[in-house]
Amino acid sequence: MRLPQALLVIVSVVSGVAAAYVGAGTVRAQSNENGDAAAIELVDPKVFRVCGDPHSLPFSNEAGEGFENKIATLLADKLQKPVAYTFYPNTTGFVRNTLNAFRCDVVMGIPQGDDIVQGTNPYYRTAYALVSKQGSGLDKIETLEDPLLKGKHIGIIAGTPPSTNLAVNGLIANAKPYPLVVDTRYDAPTLDMIEDLKKGTIDIAVLWGPIAGYLAKKSETPLVVVPLIKETSGPRMVYRIGMGVRHSDQNWKRDLNKLIAENQTEINKILTDYGVPLLDENNQPLTR
Repeated sequence: MRLPQALLVIVSVVSGVAAAYVGAGTVRAQSNENGDAAAIELVDPKVFRVCGDPHSLPFSNEAGEGFENKIATLLADKLQKPVAYTFYPNTTGFVRNTLNAFRCDVVMGIPQGDDIVQGTNPYYRTAYALVSKQGSGLDKIETLEDPLLKGKHIGIIAGTPPSTNLAVNGLIANAKPYPLVVDTRYDAPTLDMIEDLKKGTIDIAVLWGPIAGYLAKKSETPLVVVPLIKETSGPRMVYRIGMGVRHSDQNWKRDLNKLIAENQTEINKILTDYGVPLLDENNQPLTR
């Protein structure tokens, strides 16, 4: 599952990195005809190679239907390269077995501050969010401190930052936890949570913003998504999201930073089309 907190789970072991560097020596020696320094860092200078989860919408899937797929295609087109994927479930060992094993050159969605990879400049900013049924009486709530949540059944991905705020506000007793780390080939706890919300098993859901916005946009039952930008305590709810490259790949990171800056408007359009609640640096909703 692609959440900022999930990447803290991934930061377990990278003991295979040294072996990967040795095994990739001939690959890293590649260069294009123009002697581009960035090309020396890439698995294949002629291909935009991406690591992704094969079953993790709205982010990515094998059919190329996620917004990370679309953004990767956009950037690859700007470089006049084809896109190639290495798919691996986004669980423990993801980075070790993909990017750091030189099976690809970039991970599309990395929260700023995670040091398991080297991050690019962010290409969007968003937050965890509340999801409720329109007209439920809970759709105007903006913070987990709201007294209207007392006694309500709240869906929460266990171990994510908002769970701390639920505990602080005495809301854990009636909360329904859903698992954080799953194999996305078999489990979809975020879909389960939204189905429970629509059925009335839970009264309100707390989800990572991109997932909340995407599932609300697809829902036949009208749902309201409210980013959690007004919390006064607890861990941060708002994150900047960039791309991840190997720590050694300085020129490649600069190339990606340039691509992000030059194509930010088109990137924002893709994200907005998927319902991602984009925020500016003042936590105001960002339009296209």
